[in-house]
Amino acid sequence: MNIVVTVKQVPDTWAEKKLDAADKTVDRKSVDNVMNEMDEYGVEEALKIKEAHGGEVTVVTMGPAKAVETIRKALSMGADKAVHLTDDSLHGSDALATSAALAKVISTLSPDIVITSSEASDARGGVIGALLAERLGLPQLTQARKVTVDPGASKVTIERLADNGYALVEASLPVVVGLVEKINQPRYPSFKGIMAAKKKPLTTLSAADAGLDGAAVGLAGAASAVVTSEAAPPRSSGTVVKDEGDGGTKVAEFLAAQKLI
Repeated sequence: MNIVVTVKQVPDTWAEKKLDAADKTVDRKSVDNVMNEMDEYGVEEALKIKEAHGGEVTVVTMGPAKAVETIRKALSMGADKAVHLTDDSLHGSDALATSAALAKVISTLSPDIVITSSEASDARGGVIGALLAERLGLPQLTQARKVTVDPGASKVTIERLADNGYALVEASLPVVVGLVEKINQPRYPSFKGIMAAKKKPLTTLSAADAGLDGAAVGLAGAASAVVTSEAAPPRSSGTVVKDEGDGGTKVAEFLAAQKLI
């Protein structure tokens, strides 16, 4: 099985994030950056499929030079090799441009399965998996809470999470699979894995190497843009209700005033 899994480096969820005043994109230099937590589930699922059916796992990411830290983590978890698409011209790419760039790279890898997470914690667009499937011309199995691969029948079956339970959906290989959070329990990189990651193949590509049109990516090629922004107002201290025998009434009156009851 040739398995490709996409990962992204994002600002730490706990960090106080802000926009760059110059171009209104997320200021990633002022905060710690980590692997998107939901992508860890994608790497883990790819490794489980490899362990069950053989093959190799290739990690693909698009981002600045610093994103190599996230690549190394995926490799230390057990992925076999990685491709890092990095170029200043890619800065500010929206979901459409990002999917186009990633699809260019992934198409050269001839994958049987492409695994994506449900969303990234910085943008929360949740559309990259569907966009990749469209651009690659592959069926998509999204919102997967369980993945079953049958190499003999050349198909993948998933339990697709729904509001009223789940639906069984299957598609023939090759396929794009989008996972929901907590489909599994990601493994921790071992010391041996961390050391081995330093020697695993890592291919670095520029936009030109990937055959991308510079005018179609980055801020210049974005279909949407942030025009203006302002800081969120500070939180108020809230309302304190002192119970003098009528606390329940006061709480009810407050909730009614807020139109919550």
